Amino acid sequence: MTPPLYIALRFLAYRKRPLLLSLSGVVFGVAIFICTQAQTQGFTRYFIDSTIGSNGALVVRSRFRPRYEPLMVSAKGKETVGRRLYFEGITNANEIMRVSRQFSNVVSCSPVLRGTVSARAGFENATVELYGIDPALHAQTTDILHQLVDGNFDDFRNNTTSIIIGSRLAELLQAGVGDTVQLLAPNGEYWRFTVAAIARAGIGSIDSTRVYSHARIAQALLRQPSGASMIIYKLRDPNRAPALAEHFEELFQHGATSWQDREESTLQLFLTLRMSAAITVSLIILLAGFGIFNVLTMSVLAKIKEIAILRSMGYRRIDISAIFLWQGALIGAAGSLLGCALGALMTWGVSHIPIRLRGLLYTNYFLVTWDWRHYTFATLLALLAVFIASYVPARRAAELAPVVTIRGSR
Repeated sequence: MTPPLYIALRFLAYRKRPLLLSLSGVVFGVAIFICTQAQTQGFTRYFIDSTIGSNGALVVRSRFRPRYEPLMVSAKGKETVGRRLYFEGITNANEIMRVSRQFSNVVSCSPVLRGTVSARAGFENATVELYGIDPALHAQTTDILHQLVDGNFDDFRNNTTSIIIGSRLAELLQAGVGDTVQLLAPNGEYWRFTVAAIARAGIGSIDSTRVYSHARIAQALLRQPSGASMIIYKLRDPNRAPALAEHFEELFQHGATSWQDREESTLQLFLTLRMSAAITVSLIILLAGFGIFNVLTMSVLAKIKEIAILRSMGYRRIDISAIFLWQGALIGAAGSLLGCALGALMTWGVSHIPIRLRGLLYTNYFLVTWDWRHYTFATLLALLAVFIASYVPARRAAELAPVVTIRGSR
C-alpha cells in the first residue's frame, strides 16, 4: 500500500492557496515570537549585567544583633516575630572579605563607603551618591574599567583628590574631564576634586547620581568612623547569590542582599512585559492553528470518496488519521523551520534599528539576546497548536464509513 505520508503530500498539493495561507500564519507567528522574546530578554539581560557590573551580585551591609523577642506581649493567638537591631557600617570589613574569599563562588570583593552629599560645578548643583572605594579592588569586582567613556582610570587611581562621575551627572553639572567639582561635607565645607574620568553604567539611576572617590578621602569628607558601609561581591555564578546571601548573614551577622532581591521590582516589570509579549504573539500562532483546522476540515469534505476508496482497499482508521495528521505535521514542521529562519533575520534586523533611550537604560540600538530556547519554545508552541488543529479533522476522516461514502452519503 502507498504510505500515508505520500498520500498526505498529494492531498496538500491539491489545495495550494489555503495551504500557503496556513503555512504563512505559522511562519510569521514563530518568527514574531522569537523576535519579541529576543528583544524583551535583551533589555532584561542588559539591565542585569549593568546592575551586577556596577553594584555587585551580592552586597553585605550593616551589622545586626541576633533576633530578639519584643518586650510587649502579642495578642492571643498571634505568633511573635523577632526583629533585628541594625548598626550602620562594617567595622571588620577586612576580616569579612578574608573569610569570604574562601568560598568557591566568590571571585572578588570590594569595600565601599557610601554617603549622600551635594555636588557643585559652576552654577549647577546636584545631590549625589558618593562611593568611597579602593580603586584596585573595585576594578576587580565591578565593570568600572569598561564603563569609562572619557578619561583614564590610572589618573583616578594615582590622584586621591580626583573623582569619577556618572555620564548623566556630568551632563547635569556640565563638567568634563579635568574640570573641578565641589562636594559639600556635613560641616558645611566644600571639598574640591578634579574629574579624572566619566563612567556610563547604562542605568539612569546610577549614571545620574554616582560619584567615585578614594575610600580614605570619602571617610574624612563624610566623617564616618567605619571604613566601609558595605562590601560588594563578584560571583562566578550570580544565580546562586540568594543562597550565598543567606549563608553570609548567618556567618557574619551582617545583612546580605542578592541582586535578585535588590532589583526585584524592576525584574518583575521586565518579566511582565516578556509574558505579555509572549501571550500576544501566541495568539497569532493560535489563529494559524484555526486556519489549519479549516484547511484540513475542507480537505476531509473534499476527499470523502477518496477516503472511502482507501478504506475499501484495506487502509485502517489509524492510517486515514495518519494521512491528515501528516498534513498538519508537514505544515507545522515547514512553518517552524521557515519561522525560525525568519525570526533570526528579524532579530538581526531589529538589533540594528537605532533608538535613543535615555531613561531607565542607556542604549542607542534595540537590545536583543540570541538564545536557542526562544526557537525551541516557538517550535514546540507551533507544533502543539498544529497538532490540536489537525486532530479533529483526522479523527473525523477516520470515522467515515467506506460503503456509505461510496454510495454518496455519510
